[in-house]
Amino acid sequence: MELLKLVSIKEAKEIIEKNSTYKIETEKINILDSLGRILAMDIYSNENVPDFVRSTVDGYAAQSEDVFGASESLPAILKLVGEVKIGQTPPCEINAGECMYVPTGGMLPKGADTVVMIEYTEKLDHETILVNKPTAPLQNIVEIGEDVKKGELILKKGTKIRPYEIGVLSSLGILEIEVYKKIKVGIISTGDEVVDPKEKINLGQVRDINSYLLYSLCEEEGVEPTLYGIVKDDYEKLRETLDRAIKECDVVIMSGGSSVGNKDETVKVIKSFENSNIFIHGIAIKPGKPTIIGKIGEKFVYGLPGHPLACAVIFKNFVAHYFDKLRGFEREDFWIECKMAVNYHKAQGRAEFLPVRIKVENGELIAYPTYYKSGLISCFSKSFGYIYIEKELEGVYQGQRVKVFKF
Repeated sequence: MELLKLVSIKEAKEIIEKNSTYKIETEKINILDSLGRILAMDIYSNENVPDFVRSTVDGYAAQSEDVFGASESLPAILKLVGEVKIGQTPPCEINAGECMYVPTGGMLPKGADTVVMIEYTEKLDHETILVNKPTAPLQNIVEIGEDVKKGELILKKGTKIRPYEIGVLSSLGILEIEVYKKIKVGIISTGDEVVDPKEKINLGQVRDINSYLLYSLCEEEGVEPTLYGIVKDDYEKLRETLDRAIKECDVVIMSGGSSVGNKDETVKVIKSFENSNIFIHGIAIKPGKPTIIGKIGEKFVYGLPGHPLACAVIFKNFVAHYFDKLRGFEREDFWIECKMAVNYHKAQGRAEFLPVRIKVENGELIAYPTYYKSGLISCFSKSFGYIYIEKELEGVYQGQRVKVFKF
């Protein structure tokens, strides 16, 4: 039996990046359809936001010199000369000793440099306002371009669009943007023992988990998955299905059949295609050691382990990494610091992704390993996320501070 030639996680990612030559096309879409999509160009502001000086409070626009030193015992006396209607320009300018009512978001009249909050004023009569608290120049106002300046870079190429970016774009009147087209991903599940979840299973058979798992993970990444069904361990049928998938998709993921057993046909099938290349067969990682990564032409083909947890770990770390490279997306991984509940010893020579659940004990977050065996899926529902244990480490010890990444 041929032994796997393992590469490290870092080496695997470097190999993926080196071989990422495929180009994803772009398209223009309405911003209402852009949630979760990746920007394909830099976006600059074509105007100032706001494009007028406006108030952040309900109050009276005035000249700060006129209310300097104002107090309840010695209020400043101002003449009320008008009112600003929201969404309209002020009726006139104000001069020294004058003020004008302005609502939140209203435009500041010329001559004013501050707004006194209405709570610190008293209306003596229809044209006299008493101010009992001073305000500084520019207090309670937003200046032209304070939020966004004309010509400013607003969103960088490679940005993943969230509701907040959509709000910014609408504020600038940008209703159409250029994004990368959705990456089309073909998903093939393999194995004589795998059956469709709709079917009744016999002893020795298992329902297809990975197709549904990978489909959902793809949707979470904002790519377009297509299921090509379950293919038995038959060379011709597997090759025929892969041939169809590679013609119709940008990336193909095959789950199962990635180890070096006699019935595992994935490597043989990939190699049978003209202009194919397998550059990874085995990663020093647990779970996920027997992973296959190669290309047919310019398109990547992944052979993921049949073990669902390994399948998910490899997808998150290497398939999603490739998606990021294709779209120029720079991912930020956020973690939660927890204290390890027990000592955990890992296998030597491999990095490990250890599923954990989190409990709050005495005001601290405590991470408990979710122990699993090959083929079990329930650890997902029992786990909050995972901790990453470096290849060089023997494990983690009780009480150690660890970083927990959410699944």
